[in-house]
This record gives sequence, C-alpha cells and structure tokens, in this order.
Amino acid sequence: MNDGRIILHPILEFKEGKKVSFTFDGKEFQGYEGEPIACALHAAGVRVLRESPELGRPRGFFCAIGNCSSCLMTVDGRPNVRVCVEKLREGMNVKTQKGKGVLLANN
Repeated sequence: MNDGRIILHPILEFKEGKKVSFTFDGKEFQGYEGEPIACALHAAGVRVLRESPELGRPRGFFCAIGNCSSCLMTVDGRPNVRVCVEKLREGMNVKTQKGKGVLLANN
C-alpha cells in the first residue's frame, strides 16, 4: 500500500535511506535520511507547504528541483530553505514559513 510516498517519477529518483525523525510545525514525523524534506512531508500527507506572501493562497510540492518558491520553509532556524531539494537529516526542525521569513538570532 502506498502511504503517499512518491515512488515513480519520470525524471527523479527517490531512494530510501535509514528512517529518521524530524519535527514539522511542532509535530513529529518520520522520513528517509537524504530524501528531500518535501518528499517526507508529502508521504506524511502534508500537501500545503506554504501560502503565497501576497494573497495567502496555498502552495504545494511543485517543481521538485529548487527552481520555484512554492516550498520555502524555515529549517533549523534558517528561512527560505527550498525543501524540495534540502536533504532530510535526523532531528531537523521544519516550520511553515509565513511571508518572506525571519532569520532568528544566533542562527
């Protein structure tokens, strides 16, 4: 049974590394080490990655190559991370980014 994980794609490969835990908006999730954060979120049923800054419209997993800005999130305190290409690591703290993002002190 497919749990929402992207398995077949005409261009990209999604290899499964070891399972790791990470948090997204304060909730614990699991994914595979080295896969794009957006893939792990998609597999967990997260379809909205952010809202457009101007009109607040939902944005999802779109280009998957770091070309658009539909997947910008705050990762470990760093705003504007393109989670479609940022590789998942154990213990990452991923948050939905509001607007253009704010850099936290000491990061």
